[in-house]
Amino acid sequence: MTTTSSASLTSRDITRIGLAAALIAVLAQISIPMPAGVPMTLQTFVIPLVGIILGSKKGTIAAVIYVLLGAVGLPIFAGFTGGLGIVLGMTGGFIVSFPIMAFLAGLGTEAGGSVRLYAGLIAGAILNYIIGTCWFVVAAHSTFAAAFTACVLPFIPTAVIKIILAGIIGKKVRDLLSRAGVI
Repeated sequence: MTTTSSASLTSRDITRIGLAAALIAVLAQISIPMPAGVPMTLQTFVIPLVGIILGSKKGTIAAVIYVLLGAVGLPIFAGFTGGLGIVLGMTGGFIVSFPIMAFLAGLGTEAGGSVRLYAGLIAGAILNYIIGTCWFVVAAHSTFAAAFTACVLPFIPTAVIKIILAGIIGKKVRDLLSRAGVI
C-alpha cells in the first residue's frame, strides 16, 4: 500500500517548479555587464518572485534546480554561462544564495501581510549581498571594501526597485493564480 503525505509533490507541483526554473533561466539572460565583473541581472528579481508565487518550499526547489542545472554546465546563468567554474567563481556566492532568497520571499508571503512579505524580500536581498560579497572577497582575493564597492553599492537602487516590484507583482500573480485554482 502506498501512502501520500501532504509534503509530497504532485505532478502539477513538479510542472510549476519546472516552469519557474525555466523562467529564472530565461530572465537571467537580461543582464548588464558591470566593470567589476558582477553583472546586473533580473535573477534577483525573478528568484523572489518565484518564492512569492510558489511559496517557500516549491520556490526554493525551483531555485535549487536552477542552480544545479547551471552548475552541471547548462548555459543558464547570466550571459548564457554555466558550469561549476561559474558557481565557484567571483559571482558564485550570489548564485548559491538564490534558494535562500526564494525561501525567505515565500516565507514572508506565507506569514501573511505586506510587512512580512517585504521583510522576507529585504532579508533575502541582504543575505544575497552578504553571501555574494564574502564569496567575492575569497574568489577574487579582494578586500571587503573593494568587494562592497563592486558587489553592493552600484546595485542598491535597482535592488530597492526589484524588491518593490517583486512584492507587488508577486502578490497579484499569486492571488490571480490562486483564484483561478492554478496554485
